[in-house]
Parts: sequence; structure tokens; C-alpha cells
Amino acid sequence: MTAVESRPAGVLGTTPARRPLGARVGAFVALTKPRIIELLLMSTVPVMFLAQRGVPNLLTVLEVVIGGYLSAGGANSLNMYVDRDIDAVMSRTERRPLVTGMVSPREALVFGITLGVVSTLWLGLLVNWLASGLALAGYLFYVFVYTLGLKRRTTQNIVWGGIAGCMPVLVGWAAVTDSLAWAPVVLFLVIFFWTPPHYYPLSMKVREDYAKAGVPMLPVTAGNVAVARHIVAYSWIMVAVSLALWPLDHTSWLYPTAAVVLGAFWIKEAHALQARAKAGVVGAKLKEMRLFHWSITYLTLLMVVVAVDPFLR
Repeated sequence: MTAVESRPAGVLGTTPARRPLGARVGAFVALTKPRIIELLLMSTVPVMFLAQRGVPNLLTVLEVVIGGYLSAGGANSLNMYVDRDIDAVMSRTERRPLVTGMVSPREALVFGITLGVVSTLWLGLLVNWLASGLALAGYLFYVFVYTLGLKRRTTQNIVWGGIAGCMPVLVGWAAVTDSLAWAPVVLFLVIFFWTPPHYYPLSMKVREDYAKAGVPMLPVTAGNVAVARHIVAYSWIMVAVSLALWPLDHTSWLYPTAAVVLGAFWIKEAHALQARAKAGVVGAKLKEMRLFHWSITYLTLLMVVVAVDPFLR
């Protein structure tokens, strides 16, 4: 019996079906992890502008946004279904719907599978089957490779598991062109190398949570200096890869300029974190979350530039 299954149906002692409708709807929305999906969509829509070399069909954009949300939301729901035992012992996840009993495990399982099926058909019938297949690949990878295969077994979980989060750029390009090219592959790699230095600072902050749950995130098994070294290495590779879009897609002056400036700020923060780690700084003074928050800003601004650049050519 898991930690969650040994708990009462909910914090109020009522079954999920007897909860207020508004609270139940909110719980199902929470299953999709909407804040994470915002970041995924931020990497999807700008690529559609890049692929179109201008403003893409707005109806297609809407269809891709809806389909992408359903696909990622379904994968996130199944992730919560699988991880409900460890979510119950981690302070940052103990209020998730399956832990509190607001949604039952069976409901989450059916919900996640349903969203996966609906999103695949939605994108296939309304957009194209290449975009649909790529979204489905991301869905399956996140559930079966990352959640079931990697997360509890290896410190490389977030590195290779991050592939699922790279798929939206391919989906966005395929939605417009019904094909793939080097440009979206470069952006795929940017997000791939962005993921570890984005997530490692957060996992450094909540190291004790992961240790308590038995999840071998790198900060659990290695010291701050070793983690910071990985962050710096991935950061340099990410910035270098980001510059490859300039010659491959013949961007204007705006993209390489922005990539250099944004990348320089990133590298500065990464090295500053490494310096604090080497100095033996711990606790709040380590300021690891500075890089985490900057990583979100970095990706957001870089993708805005990706969307704007075609208008300057």
C-alpha cells in the first residue's frame, strides 16, 4: 500500500465525488500542471512564426495551443498518478489533488489517458498527423521513459527526461510546414541543454524533499560543487547551440545579438552560483533560485526574439 492509498479519501473526510464542483474542476485543472504548460506553449507558438516567416494562421495557432495543452496535461496527469506515493512525502507536492484526495487515482488515470487520446485526434484531424505524432511521442516519452523509467532510477533522469519538454518546438514547426528542418532541431537542442541547468537549481533548493522521497536527483547524490559544475557545463553548451540558429536559418541581426546578450547573463549567473558553491556557501546565501528564475526569463525572451526576428529579415 502506498503512502497515498493509506490516507483517508480526503482532508475533509469526504469522497472526491462529494466535493464542491468548483473545487473538483480546479483539482482536475491542477492535474495538468498549467504553470509548466505555459512554458511549453511559450516554446511552441514562437516557432510557428519562425516557420511561417511571419504571422501563421491564427486558427492553426489556436488549434495547436489547445491540442498541446491537452497532450501535456494528459502526460502530467499520468505523472501525478504514478508519483502519488512520493508526492505525499514531499512538502512541495503534498497539496496535489491525488494526495489530498480531491481526485481519486482511478479518475486521474482515466483523465490522463482520455486527454492523450483526444489531443492526438484533435491535432491529427485539425492540424496534421506529423504534429499529432510528435505531440504523442512527447506524451509517451514523459510517461513511460521519464516517469516510469528514469525518475526513480538514475541521476540522469532530468537530463534525458527533458526530451519530452523539447518536443513542442518540433510540433510548432510541423504544424505550419507539415515537415521538419534544421531550425527546429537547433531549438530542440537549446531546450534539451537548457533543462538541466534550469532544473538543477530548484532541485538543490528542495534537495531534502527528493532525498526523503528516494528520488536520486543529482543534488541528492552529489555535493553543491559537483552540481554547479554540471550547471556551468550545460550552460556553455546551451549558449553555443543557440547561436547555431543564426547561420542555419539565416536570421537577422536581432537573434544572434539577443542570444549573445541573454547567454552572457546566463553564463554570469551560472559561474556566480559555482563560485558560491566552491566557497562553501549553504542555505539562503547560496541563492540557487536566482538562476532558476533567470532561466525562465531567458527562455521566454529568446523565444520572443525567435517570433519577432522573421519580421526584420
